[in-house]
Amino acid sequence: MDTVLESQPQSQQRSSHNGQETSLWSSGFGMKLEAVTPFLGKYRPFVGLCCQTCTPKSWESLFHRSITDLGFCNVILVKEENTRFRGWLVRRLCYFLWSLEQHITPCQDTPQKIMESPGVQNLLSGRVPGGSGEGQTPDFVKKEVQRILGHIQAPPRPFLLRLFSWALLRFLNHLFLNVQLHKGQMKMVHKAAQAGPLVLLSTHKSLLDGILLPFVLLSQGLGVLRVAWDPCTCSPALRALLRHLGGLFLPPEAELPLDSSQGILARTVVHAVMEQLLVSEQPLLIFLEEPPGAPRARLSAQGQAWLGLVVHAIQSGIVPDVTLVPVAITYDLVPDAPYDRHHASTSLGLWTGALAVLRKLRSCWGCNHKVCVRVHLAQPFSLQEYIINARSCWVGRQTLEHLLQPIVLGQCTVVPDTEKEQEWTPTTGLLLALKEEDQLLVRRLSRHVLNASVASSAVMSTAIMATLLLFKHSKLLGEFSWLTEETLLRGFDVGFSGQLRCLAQHTLGLLREHVVLLHVHQGDLVVVPRPGPGLTHLARLSAELLPAFLSEAVGACAVWGLLAGRVPPEGPWELQGIELLSQNELYHQILLLLHLLPQDLLLLQPCQSSYCYCQEVLDRLIQCGLLVAEETPGSRPACDTGRRRLSAKLLWKPSGDFTDSDSDDFKEAEGRYFRLRQQSRCPDFFLFLCRLLNPLLKVFAQAATFLHLGKLPDTESGYMEQLLQFLQNSAQEEGIFECADPNLAISAIWTFRDLGVLQQMPSPDGPQLYLSPTFASQDNQGKLEQFIRQFICS
Repeated sequence: MDTVLESQPQSQQRSSHNGQETSLWSSGFGMKLEAVTPFLGKYRPFVGLCCQTCTPKSWESLFHRSITDLGFCNVILVKEENTRFRGWLVRRLCYFLWSLEQHITPCQDTPQKIMESPGVQNLLSGRVPGGSGEGQTPDFVKKEVQRILGHIQAPPRPFLLRLFSWALLRFLNHLFLNVQLHKGQMKMVHKAAQAGPLVLLSTHKSLLDGILLPFVLLSQGLGVLRVAWDPCTCSPALRALLRHLGGLFLPPEAELPLDSSQGILARTVVHAVMEQLLVSEQPLLIFLEEPPGAPRARLSAQGQAWLGLVVHAIQSGIVPDVTLVPVAITYDLVPDAPYDRHHASTSLGLWTGALAVLRKLRSCWGCNHKVCVRVHLAQPFSLQEYIINARSCWVGRQTLEHLLQPIVLGQCTVVPDTEKEQEWTPTTGLLLALKEEDQLLVRRLSRHVLNASVASSAVMSTAIMATLLLFKHSKLLGEFSWLTEETLLRGFDVGFSGQLRCLAQHTLGLLREHVVLLHVHQGDLVVVPRPGPGLTHLARLSAELLPAFLSEAVGACAVWGLLAGRVPPEGPWELQGIELLSQNELYHQILLLLHLLPQDLLLLQPCQSSYCYCQEVLDRLIQCGLLVAEETPGSRPACDTGRRRLSAKLLWKPSGDFTDSDSDDFKEAEGRYFRLRQQSRCPDFFLFLCRLLNPLLKVFAQAATFLHLGKLPDTESGYMEQLLQFLQNSAQEEGIFECADPNLAISAIWTFRDLGVLQQMPSPDGPQLYLSPTFASQDNQGKLEQFIRQFICS
C-alpha cells in the first residue's frame, strides 16, 4: 500500500515531466510506524477548553481534574454486566432489560404549569396585545394557546421511550462499529448539571444526530434530553412521533410580523415553554449548524432562535444562570449524507424514514467495514458569566465592501483597522423580537460555541486518508502516520488508533465507492481516486481536516501571494528562500486573506481581533519551521531586550488590546524579516498547506471569471445553478472536480454580494441579483480575479 496514482491519463503524462507532483513526501521517511496512538506522550490531551477571556471562572472551576486519566466507553456495547440480572436468558435479552432500567422522569403536569405562567396568564386576561379583549374571547385564546402548545411539544411517554431505545440500540449495533464517549467528559457534564439548567449546543453532521445524542446521554444517566428540531426536516407524522420522544418544534406563527396578534401569541407561548424547561432543569439540545444537504448558511437560524429564548430567560431573571456545553459528533462517514441539493431540502416522512432504516440494515448485513462514531463534550461554561464579559469585547465593524473593495480596485493599499461584519444566517421572528444588543449577543455566542465545538471534534481516519488521496501523495502508510502526528501536535484529537496497516485497510474499505484498489507486485496496493463525484466526496471529507491546519493554511497562502510577484511559482526552494519577507507585509497579506475568506469557514472567536489572529498565524508558521527570523544588517537582534527602558513602556499588554498605544510596536515590526524555509521532515509541507484552501479560492476565482458570462438579473438560486453548471463544465475540462460543490458556489455568491460585486434588489418575483456598476467593466472584473488568484497555489 505504498503508491497513489493519478486519476486521469493526462495527469500521468504531465506528472512524468515533473516528478515532484506525484512523489510528494516520498523522501524523509526512513522507517514506517507500525502502530498509531491517539495521543502524544503519556496522557491524552484535553481538548475543548472554554474561552479564558470571556469565561475565566468557568475555565478554572468546571473542569474534571482527572479527565486525562479516564478512558472511553462504547455506548452501544450493552452486555449482561450492564443490567441488574445474570443468567443465560439475560444474555439474550440484555438490550430489552437495559432499556427497562433507564431512568425516565414523568412530566405530566408540564402543560398545566405552562398555562399558569405569567406570560400566558397576561394573554388570557387581555393585559398584553394578542390576547383576549381584542375581539377574542378568553376561551378562544385558551384554545389557541393549547393548539400552539401541542405543536411545540408533548409530554414524553416512558413506554414509548423505552421501546424506541431498545429498537435504536439494535439498529445502531448493526450500523456502527462503535459509538465512543470519553468518560471524563461525561463526568464533567454531570458535575455541571448539578449546578442548574443544562443546554447542550451541538454541531449537525447528520439527521441521525437528533436521535443518537439523546440516546447516548440517556444511557449515561443524564435523563430525557429535549431536542429542538427543525420542523422543515420532518413530516407531520414524524413530528408527532418525535414530540412524544422529547422533541420540540417552533410553531409557524412565530415567524409572523412583530405586530401580528397571532405572532405575539405564538412567541409568548414559546417563551413560556422555554421558561418551564429551564425551571424544571430538563436538559435541552440545540443544533447550531443547519441540517446537512441543501446549500445554506452554516449557522442555523432555528438554532439561534432557540438560543435567543435561553438568553431572554436569563435576562428576564427566570433562572439565575444556565450552563452551556458545546457538543460535537463526528463520523468516519456520515450515514445519510444527502448531497443531492434537489432532494436534501424535502421533509423526511415517517414511512420514508422506516424504509431508509430497512435499506440501511440490508446494506450493513454482512458488511465488514462499519463506521466509527465519536461524541465530544467540551468544557461547560456559565452563560451569565459570558453575557457579563462578552460585551466588553465588542468593537466597531465594517462591511466587506468598505474593507476590501478599494484594495481590490487598486484605489487604496491600507487595510482599515477594524473588524469585518458578515452575517449570512437569516434572522427569525423570535430573534427579531429581542433587543438589538441581545440579537448581536446571540449571533456572537453561537459563533463562539460553534468554534469550541469544532475545536473539540476529533479528526477521523477517513479525513486524513481523503486528504492524502486528494493531493496525490505517495507512500500512504508513512504519510498517514506523519499527518496524524501533525494533527495531534496542533492540539486536535483523533478518533482512531491501532495497527497502521489495519487502519489503512479499514479506511480504504469505507472509501471503496470513491477509490479504485489495484494489486501490484510484492503485495503493494495502488489506490486511485475515482474521477467525478468520487473526487468531490473526497474533497468534502478532507475539509474535516482543515480546522486543525487553518491558521497555517491562511499563512501559507498569504506567503504564496507575496512570493508570486517576486519569484516564478515553479522556481526552486533555493530561489524562494532568498526573498526577505517583512512582518508588516505578512500582516497586510494575512489580513487581506482573512477579509476575503467567509466567516462561516474561519469561525473566529468574536473576542479575538484580526490583528491577534495575524500574530497567531505568524507564530504557527514559525513553530512549524516554515518561517525563520532573519536579522537585517545593523539592526538590533529581536532577542536583545537588555537596552529597552522598562520605565518608558510596559513590555506586556493584555490579549486583544490593540489601541493607538500599540502603534510603536507595529513600527518596531518594520525591521523584522523572515525567510521561507523548507521543512526537513516534509519538504512539501508548504505546498500541502497552500492546497488546503485551493478548492474554495479556485471557486472564488472561477466565479469572478463567470461574471461576464452569467445572465443577470436572476434570483439567487437561479444564479447559483448557472455558476454550478459552469463549475461542472470546468471540472470536466480541467479535472478539478473538488470545485464542483454547491456549498462552495453559494459561498462565492454571498461573498461577492458582501464585496459589492453583486447587488440584491427587490422585485415583484422576489429578490434579484444584479451586477453592480462598479464591476460592470471587464477591467475591474479582471482586477478582482487577479486579487483572488494571488493566493492560489498553482
